[in-house]
Amino acid sequence: MQLRLEALDGHLTKSLSQLYVITSDEHLLALEAADKIRKAARAQGYSERDVLTVERSFKWGELLASNQALSLFGDKKLIELRIPTGKPGKDGGAALQNYVKDLSPDNLTLITLPKLDWQTQKAAWVASLQQAAVYIDIAQIERAQLPNWIGQRLAAQGQSADRQSIDFIADRVEGNLLAAHQEIQKLALLHEPGKLTYEQVHDAVLNVARYDVFKLSEAMLSGDPARLVRMLEGLKGEGEALPLVLWAVSEEIRTLLKLKSGMAQGRPLGALLKEYRIWGPKERMMEPALRRISLPVLEAAMRDAAQVDKMIKGLRAKAHAGDAWDSMLQLALKVARG
Repeated sequence: MQLRLEALDGHLTKSLSQLYVITSDEHLLALEAADKIRKAARAQGYSERDVLTVERSFKWGELLASNQALSLFGDKKLIELRIPTGKPGKDGGAALQNYVKDLSPDNLTLITLPKLDWQTQKAAWVASLQQAAVYIDIAQIERAQLPNWIGQRLAAQGQSADRQSIDFIADRVEGNLLAAHQEIQKLALLHEPGKLTYEQVHDAVLNVARYDVFKLSEAMLSGDPARLVRMLEGLKGEGEALPLVLWAVSEEIRTLLKLKSGMAQGRPLGALLKEYRIWGPKERMMEPALRRISLPVLEAAMRDAAQVDKMIKGLRAKAHAGDAWDSMLQLALKVARG
C-alpha cells in the first residue's frame, strides 16, 4: 500500500508490515523515515540486522540467504536492502518479484531506493513492491515549499520566526535540505525556545546553498529575477561550466517556444505538455509562464542564446565580445521578466 510520509508515525504505532520500501532523492527525509522504521522494529523485537547494498559484485542469492537464515538465538531480524542506482537489473528485478512472494514471518525487510524515473516506475518489479509493501514515495521539497518546511521544523523544536527570517534561511540553504536541517538544529542550540529575531537568524545561519543548474528553469518560469540572479552568481562562484548553464537555459527557452507556437496554432496546452513529456512541478509552472512571456520575446531569446554561445566559444569580435556570464544573466532575465 502507498503511505504518505506524514502518516508514517501513526502507522508505526500499530503492528508492523513485513516489507517497507522508501524511494526518494531527499536523502534527509529518506534517512529519517528509515530511522523511524528501524526504531519501531527494535521496539517490537527485531534485534538482529543484515544490511545488503546492491553494487556491481552483488549476488542476489545473498538476499534469499539472509531471508532464509535462522537466527542463532531465535530473534527476529531486520533486513535492509539498499539499491543506490534504483536499477537492480534483469536478475535483480526477477529476484525482487520472487522475494516478495515468500517473505519470512520472522523478518522485516526495508528496501531503500532513489526517486525512480517514469520508465522504471512501470517495471514489473516495482509493481510487485508496491503491491506487497508499505510503499513510501517521498517527494522533493521544492523551493516554494521550503519556507513552510523550515517553519514546521522550527515549531517542532519550540521556536518560530517571521517570514523575512524564514526566507533568509531558505535562500541560504536552497538545494541542500540536510544543511537546512543542521542550521535549524543550530538555532535550537544557540537560542531558547520562542520567537527568533532576524538578527539571531542572520548571525547563525551560514550560506550553504547548493545551486543546481537545472533549477534555473524554475526561477525563469516563475518569473523570479532575484532568485535567478542569486542562482547564476552562485553557479559562477562554484565554477560551474557556462556551456552547461547555457544549454539548460536554451533547452527551456526552446521548449517554451514549441509550446507557445503550438498554442498559436490552436492546439490545447494539455496535449502539448503530454507530447513533450512535461509533468510534475514544471507542468504547473508552464501555463502562467506562457501567459506572461510573448512569442517575440522567446524568439529574441533564442537569438540571444546563439550570441552567448559565440561569446563562450570566442567567435565574436573583441570589440563586441562582452562578458559571457553577464550576457547569460541578461538572457535569463529577459525570459523571467517576459
